[in-house]
Amino acid sequence: MAPHESNNGVYDEEQADAAAVPRPMPGERRKVALVTGITGQDGSYLTEFLLGKGYEVHGLIRRSSNFNTARLDHLYVDPHNAAKARMKLHYADLSDASSLRRWVDALLPDEVYNLAAQSHVAVSFEIPDYTADVVATGALRLLEAVRCSPKPARYYQAGSSEMFGSTPPPQSESSPFHPRSPYAAAKVAAHWYTVNYREAYGLFACNGILFNHESPRRGENFVTRKITRAVGRIRLGLQTKVFLGNLSAARDWGFAGDYVEAMWMMLQQEEAGDYVVATEESHTVEEFLQAAFGYVGLEWKEHVVIDPRYFRPAEVDNLKGDSSKARKALGWKPKVGFLELVKMMVDHDLEIAKKEKVLADAGYIDAHQQP
Repeated sequence: MAPHESNNGVYDEEQADAAAVPRPMPGERRKVALVTGITGQDGSYLTEFLLGKGYEVHGLIRRSSNFNTARLDHLYVDPHNAAKARMKLHYADLSDASSLRRWVDALLPDEVYNLAAQSHVAVSFEIPDYTADVVATGALRLLEAVRCSPKPARYYQAGSSEMFGSTPPPQSESSPFHPRSPYAAAKVAAHWYTVNYREAYGLFACNGILFNHESPRRGENFVTRKITRAVGRIRLGLQTKVFLGNLSAARDWGFAGDYVEAMWMMLQQEEAGDYVVATEESHTVEEFLQAAFGYVGLEWKEHVVIDPRYFRPAEVDNLKGDSSKARKALGWKPKVGFLELVKMMVDHDLEIAKKEKVLADAGYIDAHQQP
């Protein structure tokens, strides 16, 4: 178990008594935040953080036949319990400008955090039109909704280190963008839309250029979580191999729970700006494998198979951020280091694998769906 997390991935400090949550004075209105992408990794950590600050949080979610709110289950309170339900979910979509405008006008939020995206780089090569529409034009639709609101909110745009692409490290706010995927190109467009609305209309609009940030809540088709899930299953005999692509790719990996605090800090400043958020350390996928497998006493080379299908059409070799501006101007710095992050994720996925093994041993699931 990682020291910063409990069994359900919630900060231990967030489990303090409700009395510890700041309460508004009589007649005073709580701050209201509107979050797109609230069901994702970052959205769930940001919601925890904002609720801990006493905010009322509204999340926009897409309609789905399957529930996709698992990361928020521990925060959910039935809206009929109005006194306690400070997180509320509403249907909307970044591809539907009318829904964005309706909720911005109805809620009149103090802060808007645009975290929603088709965020998988490899998948963006498969569905480039959709990726561009949601990631780039979706941000433009939301910015326009904020601009036209009776009370324009402070706006946060989630950028990505992928925007730098082939630009040599270390990458800072002044480094040129050279995107190497449809996802990264769309994020560059969203970045410049945000800058334009700040300069043209005076919106308090910030870009957070966040380098890779992981957690036990990371999607299982992202390489870090794919590795730690495999480590748990291999350790318990539920699979033997994991198939990966480029092991020499280097990334600046931090903990998502640390990074959402930087998002909030940006919107508390006197002037809007753009900030790189990073640990300033770079590690290869191979190093991640060594740390994850080694933590449970396994040799990664015995279990990893290289599959050419997982190589990108255009690779990004090395991302390493220079976050000196954020550290100086915001007073932000990461709390969780690389090895602690890896151990946190492996511990979490070992617990999942133990539950899977109980089901497999009882014959309820096929233990060998994966080789």
